[in-house]
Amino acid sequence: MTTTLDRRLAAVLSLPLALALALAGCADRQEGADVPASERPAEPTGSAASTPEPSPTPPTPAAPTPAASSGRPPLSTTDLPTLRPPTGPPRHPTDQLKPNVLAGRISHGGDGPCYTLVTDDGREHALYGRDKGTWPAGTWVRVTVGPAPAGVECGSARPVGLLRIERVA
Repeated sequence: MTTTLDRRLAAVLSLPLALALALAGCADRQEGADVPASERPAEPTGSAASTPEPSPTPPTPAAPTPAASSGRPPLSTTDLPTLRPPTGPPRHPTDQLKPNVLAGRISHGGDGPCYTLVTDDGREHALYGRDKGTWPAGTWVRVTVGPAPAGVECGSARPVGLLRIERVA
């Protein structure tokens, strides 16, 4: 609560400072200050040049030049590019997934060489891999798979060869 009050107090106290800084920018345009020739009103010629008459409306300043005197680059006059709305759903998958990397939960584990992996979409994969460690059921893993080895049966799920396995979360 104190922090909120401190922030509000700081915001209220900074308003007069911001106003003073904004007004200070106008201070260099006082009487007698050097004004660029592009912003000076046109000088009348002839006898009227010696006695200037007060004008009913103050002169309007000239439009700012593209290169500001503050050294900042000029603002762009072109619009930013935007994407058009889609015309329909994509024709091909937009996720760039590797076809040989699967993630899911081990449903039948143990010391190997056979494991069963269930992915998020409910598909079961029969993994076969020698010397891949002990993976208990319920472990969330990411696996790199390859073609199923010939003559090996690890269950009724889709057979794949297990190349690499790692625990996730």
